[in-house]
Amino acid sequence: MVGSDALQAIVYARGSLRLLDQRKLPLEVDYIDVKDSADGWNVIRDMVVRGAPAIAIAAALALAVEVSDLDFTGTPAEAASFVSKKLEYLVSSRPTAVNLSDAATKLQTLVSKTAENAKDAKAIFQVYIEAAETMLIDDVADNKAIGSHGSEFLQRQLGNSKNISVLTHCNTGSLATAGYGTALGVIRALHSDGVLEKAFCTETRPFNQGSRLTAFELVHEKIPSTLIADSAAAALMKQGRVQAVIVGADRIAANGDTANKIGTYNLAISAKHHGVQFYVAAPVTSIDVALPSGEEIVIEERSPKELLNSEGGLGKQVAASGISVWNPAFDVTPANLITAIITEKGVITKSDVDGAFDIKGFIQSAK
Repeated sequence: MVGSDALQAIVYARGSLRLLDQRKLPLEVDYIDVKDSADGWNVIRDMVVRGAPAIAIAAALALAVEVSDLDFTGTPAEAASFVSKKLEYLVSSRPTAVNLSDAATKLQTLVSKTAENAKDAKAIFQVYIEAAETMLIDDVADNKAIGSHGSEFLQRQLGNSKNISVLTHCNTGSLATAGYGTALGVIRALHSDGVLEKAFCTETRPFNQGSRLTAFELVHEKIPSTLIADSAAAALMKQGRVQAVIVGADRIAANGDTANKIGTYNLAISAKHHGVQFYVAAPVTSIDVALPSGEEIVIEERSPKELLNSEGGLGKQVAASGISVWNPAFDVTPANLITAIITEKGVITKSDVDGAFDIKGFIQSAK
């Protein structure tokens, strides 16, 4: 499904799911067996697997493994209800990532319709398993399309420069998806096209997805890259060392407001001030047209331990006992700070008339 030398966060064969424990990277490569939806909920909540696309796929496949050999004696309608309730449970593991709830809704609709004519419960489970497996396959193709569209668009926007340097935040590569990546997929494509001079990545505190994961992927694939502290990004832009910032998205509202890893908003403000283009790269499934703006996006708050202890909460205490902690996992970047949104269907740009995104119109025309 992906190149033999590519990193894989998700290793799946029918009836079996293994997830790379990303908390242990880059020093240790260890996989965790996931046997049912309870295991799926735990590995998502504990950030064994992370990244909006990967979360959705991992959740769907966890339930696929659970029902693959399930001794279920109920009716087709009861089987559909079983699947639907398990999906609702899985969605509660990470509420901000729209890909998970979007996938769950589609799968719930599928099994509900299948139950109308199915002969037995096994047929419901078979349809569900095949749909979850299709999600896995489609994600890689979608990511490669995002990379291709993004590379072509950036090259045009930057005057076909052969020396493009970009900054990215958090981890949006093979470890955050089924393979290849979204924002990091664009960087991969730029590198493949021979126009990438350097990719800068932030450490992405407090869980350090940039230093632990993105740097790991960039080094693994021999992409020229440099790690910076989150607080160095504005200085990097001031020196003119990057022409664009490319980030992923956990949820995009209908107006283009984008929820992404905490610190993204800081980068967007700095990019605007320094005249650096700011791009969001995400699949259409990350777009929630039911939300008019980012004001309605639910922001997950993480454990205080991620700040109080080293290693994103897994190590020794590094802060004073008794200090209170505010640790939102995401922030929302207003659409007016975003240059364009790169999807597998193409690039969403702003209207010349009012400077706004017409995301609903783009999605309708892309169908």
